[in-house]
Amino acid sequence: MKRRDFLKATAGGATAALCGIGTAEARENKEPLENAIGILYDATLCVGCKACVRACKEINGLPPSIMGEDVQYDAARDVSGDTYNVIKVYKNGTSEQKDREVDGFSFAKKSCMHCVDPACVSACPVTALDKNPQTGIVQYNPDTCIGCRNCMVACPYNIPQYEYNDPRGQIQKCQFCNQAGVERISQGLLPGCAEVCPTGATLFGTRRELLEEAKRRLAAKPGEAYTYARGRASDGLHTHDKEAPEYRQHVYGERELGGTQVMHIAGVPLQKLGLPELPERSYASIAEGVQHTLYKGMIAPAIALAGLAFVVKRNTSKADQDDPQSKNSRRPEPNNDRGEP
Repeated sequence: MKRRDFLKATAGGATAALCGIGTAEARENKEPLENAIGILYDATLCVGCKACVRACKEINGLPPSIMGEDVQYDAARDVSGDTYNVIKVYKNGTSEQKDREVDGFSFAKKSCMHCVDPACVSACPVTALDKNPQTGIVQYNPDTCIGCRNCMVACPYNIPQYEYNDPRGQIQKCQFCNQAGVERISQGLLPGCAEVCPTGATLFGTRRELLEEAKRRLAAKPGEAYTYARGRASDGLHTHDKEAPEYRQHVYGERELGGTQVMHIAGVPLQKLGLPELPERSYASIAEGVQHTLYKGMIAPAIALAGLAFVVKRNTSKADQDDPQSKNSRRPEPNNDRGEP
């Protein structure tokens, strides 16, 4: 089949498939589960100690990420198959003052956002990723995974990571310390990162109470004393007082892509901390609306396949007729010594 004909066939099939898009409508964003759990990360409280990184690795049995021969400690720079949670730093100019955009600095936490309407779950063809129906944790089943890595492409936060150095590699990501062999949430315990955080920068609770707490902090008057919880948002057992900083008036994760269960607040623009600017409409709701329309009854794929099959058959027949060596155009061979047909 000639390249030109192949492109024509592909275009024809695509046109036929796209005929159904006019009626495709994005479904609504999914709503947060009633008891969805989550984490509130307050960058103004983070001191960059990386206790959360160490606890995450110890609980989940992850090796340290050694960066070169001269560095003899865990120096992970981003999430990977060996790192589910990492603390980064934003610096500007002289970096004189914390939580200031100009000539200041701030810490940033990167881990799975546990989206309310996750693109990775929608993109997985074998449901190796799904949301726990009680907690909303985006969980991973390695026994189902086929290693296609669609989830890596779909995630706008670049969170799922594949173990490329393992011939039987799996997808790795934060599961709130509640997966096979590590079941802290189901036992009433905290995720490791929230349990060890000395300042409460990583706070655990239900999404609802964390969102309420985030809005209270944003409404606090800068300079006034504010009581910050540590560990769990609701128990009130571990608190400390600190002057409220000047927050940016935005709770990241309240609405982005339909909302996330891990939310961030900070004193500098959140995009400076590696959080992308995203729409409220979830990518999963848009993609599924189009896909379900196109593949309803398998009509569009059948039309596209029929178009390709027709062009292949037409060009194959034409090639046979034009080729003097083809079976259809070849003169019959003589079947006796006198050359009679």
